[in-house]
Amino acid sequence: MDGAELTGKKVLITGASGFTGRHAVTYFQGAGADVVAVVRRPDVYSFGKNVDVYVCDLNNKEQVRELIQEIEPDYVLHLAGKNSVPDSWADPLLVLETNVMAVLYLLDALRICPKARTVIVGSRLKYTPEPGRIPQPPHPYSLSKALEEMVSLSWKSLFGQQIMLAEPGNLIGAGPSTGICSLLARHVVACEQTGKTEAFRLSGRDNTRDFLDVRDAVRAYATLLVHGTSGTVYPVVSGVERSLGEIADLLISMTEAKVSIRWDGTSSGPDGAGKQEEMSELRKLGWQPQISFEASLRDILSDVRTQQGRTTG
Repeated sequence: MDGAELTGKKVLITGASGFTGRHAVTYFQGAGADVVAVVRRPDVYSFGKNVDVYVCDLNNKEQVRELIQEIEPDYVLHLAGKNSVPDSWADPLLVLETNVMAVLYLLDALRICPKARTVIVGSRLKYTPEPGRIPQPPHPYSLSKALEEMVSLSWKSLFGQQIMLAEPGNLIGAGPSTGICSLLARHVVACEQTGKTEAFRLSGRDNTRDFLDVRDAVRAYATLLVHGTSGTVYPVVSGVERSLGEIADLLISMTEAKVSIRWDGTSSGPDGAGKQEEMSELRKLGWQPQISFEASLRDILSDVRTQQGRTTG
């Protein structure tokens, strides 16, 4: 997709000040869309010129309704939500409210825009119930994402709305990420700047995950907004499993500092997120990853160095 389909269209992005949201605003603005960035607090991040910023509590039904009535978007990318497993144990009701009720408020408000197309970004950590068995989700976050998917697909069936679901793998890239690649990059930069000698603790060296650059993920979401089939759940993955050992080795190779790693856990094998067949539906729509894993790691390191006042390795 070359982005021409988005020129002049109103694209509403929730969670715009988050890790993925910032990249999404940049992408859609570059594609010529009229971007509406929805945030909960106005002082978190500056989007620069030509981006309309709206403050809205997505857990407030009336605020959401007023937002949609005013904007009447052509496309909606829903990124907002609570994405922390530990937080879901600390306050399960807040996580359920934020991840489930906020989606319902948003989709219900969008009923006045029957032509609007919406992508709900879910999680591969969602709980999948087994028929005939008592539900046993591993944590409240997993339950919240399962319910989010259920109500989204149900709203499509009940009201005929154009709703697609995206399930990203582990997204990486520059910005405020709390993923393992960013955490390890911060450790590398700390070793560069202060000579830190404390070891960074990681689980089994052979543990693997699917990693995808956040910019590739945003392009996938744009593709789904324009070309996706309503009522479909799309995995958004690279299709390649990479081990924690490979990540550590690559990042260490990008610095001259001495970096210590402590391997504490045992290998658990692949998480299954990167199967090539899972990419087939997105590939049929013309999307494929463009940014190499090594380039993503270099961008993360560069961003961390810049944020900490250092621009060279």
